[in-house]
Amino acid sequence: MDFGFGDEDEAFRTEVREWLTTHADGSQDRRAWERTLGKSGWIGLGWGEGGYGNRTATLTQQVVWAEEYARSGAPARSGHIGEKLLAPTLLAHGSEEQKARFLPPVAAGEELWCQGYSEPGAGSDLAGVRTRATRAEDGSYRISGQKIWTSLAHEADWCFVLARTDPESRRHHGLTFLLVPMDQPGRIEVRPIRQLTGTSEFNEVFFDGAHARAEHVVGGEGQGWRVAMSLLGFERGVSTLAQQVGFAQELSEVVRTAVRTGAVADPVVRALLVRQWAELRTMRWNALRTLGSSGDGGAPSVAKLLWAGWHQRLGELAMLVRGAEATVGPREWDPSAPYALDAPQHLFLFSRADTIYGGSDQIQRTIIAERVLGLPREPKGVV
Repeated sequence: MDFGFGDEDEAFRTEVREWLTTHADGSQDRRAWERTLGKSGWIGLGWGEGGYGNRTATLTQQVVWAEEYARSGAPARSGHIGEKLLAPTLLAHGSEEQKARFLPPVAAGEELWCQGYSEPGAGSDLAGVRTRATRAEDGSYRISGQKIWTSLAHEADWCFVLARTDPESRRHHGLTFLLVPMDQPGRIEVRPIRQLTGTSEFNEVFFDGAHARAEHVVGGEGQGWRVAMSLLGFERGVSTLAQQVGFAQELSEVVRTAVRTGAVADPVVRALLVRQWAELRTMRWNALRTLGSSGDGGAPSVAKLLWAGWHQRLGELAMLVRGAEATVGPREWDPSAPYALDAPQHLFLFSRADTIYGGSDQIQRTIIAERVLGLPREPKGVV
């Protein structure tokens, strides 16, 4: 693909920068910010002309928006799961009624979503899902089970849940993709998971007979695996380039720290810094090369393998260039100060999970081996 930015893209970039400069207010809470984005038409740029989103944008303009947003320091998004994962999935597999019901509130920033995939015994192995959904007399479903590592579940209005509707099924058979309202007191419980960083971006979600309507099955009963795999293809795309903008900012800070501490005088450290820079450029070129593909094959898995390991190494390098000061925080200098991590410490600790969440490195390599290279499938149930 010959990817480049033309005059129209640069004019769009100017518009984006001016809008973000005027409207990006760090004092807004995340839900209010989503409504601000929706009111100005910035949600759903890649949904096409179906009438469900706001303004439309070319692929290059979507990249411009994502990169400029990352550079602007605007608030972290809480609506991206609905916009980037649920919406493309409904556009591909949903009924017209489902699109009309769920896409406009996402585009307006009014309804937030979370993803009910991973489970305690099936983190990256979605075929091992044990959450059950059984039919009630009125045709609706009753869901029982547990999901884990559920981002933004404490804020979400809805959750798309992968559940087993055929109790006799095994592995990827008999799974169904359900749209479940989170406001079900006594039937859905959300428990935050405290992480190494002291924060709680992830949650455990417990379903105890939670209701899902029959018309909120996406793609048909028993077709959940097909829908879920399609969704994972949407998970990486334009947003990968925006993510790399953040990576570049983190790398620049590590370089500045290396200069400040004198660590840059060490030839080994210099070599590591150059390697990080070169690999980040390679990731960008790879992302641009695969942009606009259908998401089939191994491109998403290759991208995940590349950035996860790279980001972990950056966190380690951030600690290395700081030396002994990397091990202490405000409380060590001032006993009355609250416990807190600075940005490099947070980077180091949080990035330990990069090679696990969103599909572990082992799972990504298996996908590449089996689906792209055509190697024999990994035996299941063998220790």
